[in-house]
Amino acid sequence: MSTLTPRNRAFVAGSPLGLGDGQVVQEFGYDDDVDFRLRDAIEEAIDGELADEDWDDVTDAALIWWREGDGDLTDMIMDALALLEDGGVIWVLTPKPGRPGYVEASEISEAATIAGLHTANSVSVGEDWAGTRLAARHRAKK
Repeated sequence: MSTLTPRNRAFVAGSPLGLGDGQVVQEFGYDDDVDFRLRDAIEEAIDGELADEDWDDVTDAALIWWREGDGDLTDMIMDALALLEDGGVIWVLTPKPGRPGYVEASEISEAATIAGLHTANSVSVGEDWAGTRLAARHRAKK
């Protein structure tokens, strides 16, 4: 029997994170303040456990839990990119405005740009957390 709330079950069913059955999702920045309901929902959606930072195989997606003061976001994004399959997605999960550890959107955008990516969209992923999807820059057509 699922331990997910109806809201989280609906979130996964129409997941704005785009994660699904059988995907390998690596998690960075895990700490005791993460949204455990969201983690459970993701693990149910992928039908498996999230891979930790020590994972050493190819991944389909990466989740980065990031808070103000965590260090260098660009370095963390580069770590996430190292094992990411072509076409894979990175989600930067940050506390919402007014919550401890809130990160300005401009900080995420700057780190993504330095890593060769851009911010694609943002969604609410829980009561206290928001998610920003990073994507590869499109090359100009000749």
